Amino acid sequence: MKSITVIKTEKRERRHARVRSRVKGTALRPRLAIFRSNKFVYVQLIDDVAGVTLASACDIKDTKGSKLERAALIGNKIAAEAQTKGITSVVFDRGGFKYTGRVRALADAARAAGLAF
Repeated sequence: MKSITVIKTEKRERRHARVRSRVKGTALRPRLAIFRSNKFVYVQLIDDVAGVTLASACDIKDTKGSKLERAALIGNKIAAEAQTKGITSVVFDRGGFKYTGRVRALADAARAAGLAF
């Protein structure tokens, strides 16, 4: 019998595959991909046509604040990096995670910092 963790991971991967079948990033409008582990949040701006990562950020080195506050800081950081590269609009890819908690905090902070999605 499979453990609960394995089942939850498989369900998230299925949701992510379903989202990824519809969401594609380009150089003009890259994909803002989020991965949320138990401890940290990782985010990337990806051009799927060329297959390259344009910018990335994570909260591994930021140890102050709650997980929610650190996710908001990462949203601000990725929006700032995107604006330095001339990117103002992105396609949001929540990675199969529910749009609540850290995912929502990151998205709201990125929108407030100037990214459109």
